[in-house]
Amino acid sequence: MTESTDSPAPVAEPAKAPAKRRPPRKPTKPDAVLAAAVGKAREGLLEVIPEEQLGDHVSASPEADRLVTHRFESRLAGYQGWHWYATLSRVPRGKDASVCEVGLLPSDYSLLSPEWVPWAERVLPEDDQDTVSDARGGE
Repeated sequence: MTESTDSPAPVAEPAKAPAKRRPPRKPTKPDAVLAAAVGKAREGLLEVIPEEQLGDHVSASPEADRLVTHRFESRLAGYQGWHWYATLSRVPRGKDASVCEVGLLPSDYSLLSPEWVPWAERVLPEDDQDTVSDARGGE
């Protein structure tokens, strides 16, 4: 025995587009607890570099809520104008800063290498072996 259905098949509702989320707003001033933790930032850097390479504190800038990056002058040979950095964070309502990341970044006054050019674009057809040999003094 077969049953007949006179009602139409259910129609699926169109999928709703996910609500657009705004990206988090970058704070305009650093977290007070983290901005004051210059010593903690210095300690984090001294775990990976010698003390003679670390210069004076330059700045503390907010990255997000409860996330601040401290910059220090670099005294590393060949890196004039560069800054050592330590990024610190803390839990909500916490008073202890934790070091998240350390490293070396260029500043606006750093000497940087020229833009990299692939080998295929650097070597021209006229750069044949005879030309290279003559440039090296006839090797």
